[in-house]
Amino acid sequence: MRLSKSFVPTLKEVPNDAVVASHVYMLRAGMVRMLSAGIYSFLPLGYKVIKKISQIIREEMDAIGGQEFHLPGLNPREIWEETNRVEAFGDTMFHIKNREYILAPTHEEIMTFHARNVLKSYKDLPQIWYQIQTKFRNEARPRSGVIRGRQFLMKDSYSFDATWEELDKSYELHDKAYRNIFDRCNLKYFVVGASSGAMGGTGSEEFMVKSDAGEDTVAYCENCGYAANVEVAQSKIPSRKRDKNSLELNEISTPNVKSIDELCLFLKIDETECAKSRVYIYDDKPVLILMCGNDEVNEVKLEKVLGGKIRPAHIEELKEITGADAGSIGPIGFKGRIIIDIRLKEANNLYSGANKNDFHIGGIDLKRDLNDPEYFDLRIVKSGEGCPNCDENLEVFSAIELGHIFKLGTKYSVAMGANFLDESGKENPIIMGSYGIGVERVMACYIEQHHDENGIIWDNTLAPFQVQLISLNMKKPEVVEVSEKIYDDLTLNGITVLFDDRIDAQAGFKFKDADLLGMPFQVIVGEKKLKDKKVEVKIRKSGERFDVDLSELLGKMKELIKLKC
Repeated sequence: MRLSKSFVPTLKEVPNDAVVASHVYMLRAGMVRMLSAGIYSFLPLGYKVIKKISQIIREEMDAIGGQEFHLPGLNPREIWEETNRVEAFGDTMFHIKNREYILAPTHEEIMTFHARNVLKSYKDLPQIWYQIQTKFRNEARPRSGVIRGRQFLMKDSYSFDATWEELDKSYELHDKAYRNIFDRCNLKYFVVGASSGAMGGTGSEEFMVKSDAGEDTVAYCENCGYAANVEVAQSKIPSRKRDKNSLELNEISTPNVKSIDELCLFLKIDETECAKSRVYIYDDKPVLILMCGNDEVNEVKLEKVLGGKIRPAHIEELKEITGADAGSIGPIGFKGRIIIDIRLKEANNLYSGANKNDFHIGGIDLKRDLNDPEYFDLRIVKSGEGCPNCDENLEVFSAIELGHIFKLGTKYSVAMGANFLDESGKENPIIMGSYGIGVERVMACYIEQHHDENGIIWDNTLAPFQVQLISLNMKKPEVVEVSEKIYDDLTLNGITVLFDDRIDAQAGFKFKDADLLGMPFQVIVGEKKLKDKKVEVKIRKSGERFDVDLSELLGKMKELIKLKC
């Protein structure tokens, strides 16, 4: 491809709205342009990368028996109402035409719709169906370029099985395919246990890459490889020890003391002596949660315990429920369900709110003073806490989700009546799995991991072109003649070339553009070296430069592309 005739609108400056590396370089390298918040157009150079990633995905999905579909992004709302996910997605879902139709944020319902019409017997199973299709989600705060957008390209696949054992096999096939895909894309990733969220189901794993641009938070142990999304992560941390003797309950005046830190300072106590109270509403009823000190409630864990959606009690509700405002709430006298983090199990001599403004209660014995409290792991883990699987400590950091695999089970088949007849003629719901990859995220994550201060560093697998041919003076006939011959020779031998044949661009400008665009190899044609019948070759990743005889260039480039990429 000739750069002089191509649409590659590079930028010298970093756009103000671009913060993370992938966003900066995708804009500066002329790969994408923003149409609206969270909505991006892929320009020719960027779309070449998207097609390469998509082809890798197709090859690996086909290798495990996947069959490719192309489902409509415009869905009748009524199909989604069969599974109650219109309500589950809430404002994240786009609605159109008097809310009769929606723009699909995913395709579990539509795949199940087709499955229930054709998969009627155990002989029809197993099946793996997949697609690479545009999805739509009304993100309230789209950010980080294509990493979190309102319209995005996703590979989603679905397995349909007759038994749970067969679902395990389908899940393992996808796990292997995903590892192959991300390995081929030269990504450093790790796999974490995760919550299934709005998708539902049982088993769930996320394929993640560490990045400051990440929207997820992960707990990771470098020693043993333990990894989990903080939504489900656990850690080793000392529990509050039960004192030998329990003090009597005593009410303490604590004017203007609202936080755990303020209470500790006022009473000269350690935060582990405090039971922080939070009130949530579940099924229209208040639930009091007790946490140790400054530990935070993990709402995903709490929803799993309760079995449904929760919300924090509104400020105006607290006084009606407890008799006090936030900062003065506690378990003594609370009328309702009380759930306590396991770290405080049967602890005594604790301090908490008195359910009366500006007062706290000391000497609380959870075993003595509460009737049948429930104990569960409810806390969000923190960096430096012990790994649950070994003796080292956890690191908690931001990460980008590349892919997510779910064992859906029968959630969708039961809701939508997707049943099959087994060998004995008995009707059973189809057992399903769902598996997604963010195609544009693969591209963004690659750039996050493979760039320097000058631009992107592509490898041969995902590079838009293998070679950038740079002619330093296209006004010189000898430079033009040799450059054209190199371009033809490389192209005819199956090597893809981006030919910088711009006549008026200065050498320094061409070099900067070449490093920004980041093709694996640069072949530089200049008058000085041509006098010795040589050209210069630069390896983008290492910065290594060396001269090559014109007669040996084709062979050398074949060798480099094979060995270096």
